[in-house]
Amino acid sequence: MISIGGKPPPTLITATGLDSSSSPKLGFVIASAPSGGSVINLRSRGSLRIKAVEGSRRVNLNGKVDDSKDESTNGHAGRNFTQLSTVGSSTNIKWHECSVGKVDRQNLLKQKGCVIWITGLSSSGKSSVACALSQILYRMGKLSYVLDGDNVRHGLNHDLGFKAEDRAENIRRVGEVAKLFADAGVICIASLISPYKRDRDACRALLPDGDFIEVFMDVPLQVCEARDPKGLYKLARAGKIKGFTGIDDPYEPPLNCEIVLEYKIGGGASPCEMAEKVLSYLEEKGYLEA
Repeated sequence: MISIGGKPPPTLITATGLDSSSSPKLGFVIASAPSGGSVINLRSRGSLRIKAVEGSRRVNLNGKVDDSKDESTNGHAGRNFTQLSTVGSSTNIKWHECSVGKVDRQNLLKQKGCVIWITGLSSSGKSSVACALSQILYRMGKLSYVLDGDNVRHGLNHDLGFKAEDRAENIRRVGEVAKLFADAGVICIASLISPYKRDRDACRALLPDGDFIEVFMDVPLQVCEARDPKGLYKLARAGKIKGFTGIDDPYEPPLNCEIVLEYKIGGGASPCEMAEKVLSYLEEKGYLEA
């Protein structure tokens, strides 16, 4: 056998649950080495799990790291991954943990993953601020991704309309995708009307404390309606669009959001200036460094 790092190779001492005459079944091989060597625990296919013990720290590939300071649990710390579970309508499922975790990805990108959730009326400037922020981050060498409300309805959510239940499902799906981006270490910028507080709060609950940054575009309805770049307010006023937020469907403003971008009479800040305010928050909270 080949020595590793100048240490003696491991010596096989026992085998359990294996049949040398056929394919391995569930079981494991325990190997030990003379003083200073490594201990390897290998379970056969069907329950593959490789462990390496060095000093007092144990590393499990495709398993949890046995280190209380490790944070590579993909936002699912505290769960029992050894048992099958039921989530919603999905039964007999088991979370598969990877040895490369969120902290590893953040260290690679030199930033912290989070979700910036920009909410407000149609034509309030959400998409403009989102793209301006993404451009600034790009110039700084930081990785971000914009989940735009209209864009996601071209693909992921093309099967949803604008009834209350469809709006809720639209936000739920975007929230789950945004969580994955944040877990990947990416700064995810979600730009959606998201009119209902309960739906935004449900998305906030998906992420660790502090990682959901709600940004409210506080722009009066009359200003948004005067802008109306898509002509949607005009169609809503004519009764050609039903359930339009701000006209015949309510918008529930955030009560305790992290950032408010307020319109000021006589000309407010530009999208870039508003994006700079969000950027300052990210810098202050340490999201632009690992």
